[in-house]
Formats: sequence, structure tokens, C-alpha cells
Amino acid sequence: MALSPKARTEFVNAYTRVLITAWSSEEFASKLHSNAREALAESGLELPGSAEVVLVRSIPSNTQEGSLDKQIELYERGLQTGRFEFHIPETPQVDVAELSEGDLDGVAAGDINCCCCPCSCCT
Repeated sequence: MALSPKARTEFVNAYTRVLITAWSSEEFASKLHSNAREALAESGLELPGSAEVVLVRSIPSNTQEGSLDKQIELYERGLQTGRFEFHIPETPQVDVAELSEGDLDGVAAGDINCCCCPCSCCT
């Protein structure tokens, strides 16, 4: 069952909120680990009460497992099966030693264009 364009956008927005909040709040990251259903709901991802929630924290690099398309596919499958798998990679680390002065100026100016997460939320 494919999501409608509106439902897809709502899912992507909520999933992006989960990632950003998990990466920026230790309290939320802890809650996500201890009570995933409640933490997901706080970010706009309401799941059926009977749903099984599986969090995958370790995403192998160079695979499609961490891609947004894969996450959407897993969510659609969860709507059918009741088993929802969410890929929540660890907080991305940025090595500022590899950034040029121009890159740092762009970051300081808010002109962020990175590929640190599967959702491409910072582009």
C-alpha cells in the first residue's frame, strides 16, 4: 500500500523531526530508546496500539538501508503488517578540520548543504 503524496510528506516531516530531535536532545534520544511509541507520537508518528516498533541504530554504510526511500518502504510495510522498523542512525559527526573557510562561512551564514542523514533534511 503506497502512501498518498500528502501522507508521504507528513511521514517524511515527522521522521525528520524524530531524527533531528534524537540527535539534538539526549532526553528525547533516551525516551526513544525506552518508550519508542510515545517518542514517535510526540514527533507526529502515531502508530496503532498493537504495532510492534523496532529501532535500528546501526546502519551499515554504502547500503540503501539508511535511505529515505527505504524508510518510507519500511513504514508502508508496517502499515500492512503492524511491524514498524525505524532507522535512527547515531548522531552524525562533522569533522570541521576537513571544511574549508568557505564551507565554514556557509555554515555560519546558515547555508547548510550536507548529506549527513538519510532524509537530506539539511539541504
